[in-house]
Amino acid sequence: MSLEACPALVLNADFRPLSYFPLSLWSWQETIKAVFLGRVQVVQEYDQLVRSPTWEMKLPSVISLKKYTPMERSPAFTRFNVFLRDHFKCQYCHAHQPTNDLTFDHVIPRSRGGRTTWQNVVTACSTCNLLKGNRLPEEVRMFPSYRPFRPTSFQLQEIGRGFPPNFLHESWRDYLYWDTELDPV
Repeated sequence: MSLEACPALVLNADFRPLSYFPLSLWSWQETIKAVFLGRVQVVQEYDQLVRSPTWEMKLPSVISLKKYTPMERSPAFTRFNVFLRDHFKCQYCHAHQPTNDLTFDHVIPRSRGGRTTWQNVVTACSTCNLLKGNRLPEEVRMFPSYRPFRPTSFQLQEIGRGFPPNFLHESWRDYLYWDTELDPV
């Protein structure tokens, strides 16, 4: 296995992931540096070794910060965070779309005095966005699935848990809790 295929899952000091979406991962270089600087503790390791002329160590696969990092209460208003809040689906036709096929729509169009805020922007597919245009929802009978809202960082993290990444190393499974059904014992 190449070193590039060995990122470390980063946990906060309370052993919860710093982020679920995107998953908080550090490269092997960042991880080794943090270990040597004493900023993290190693929780799990890969079988892969790294060596220098004077030492060797197993690459960490799970690390936790020694100092707790509080989560931001109010996430940034970004296109990605709007898509995440809306579960990556059009709020008009309810279709899931790849991120590059999604847009955001002003429920009250800017041309009608609407502002670019959490409470006025929803995720829309290109088709629905063009169909709605600069009209009000009542004029075209296109209403968002729910009233747009400002999410907390906690809410975005909870939503992000529903979208596990393509790769999960087995040593991470005890620290990640995805919205998947557990096997009966």
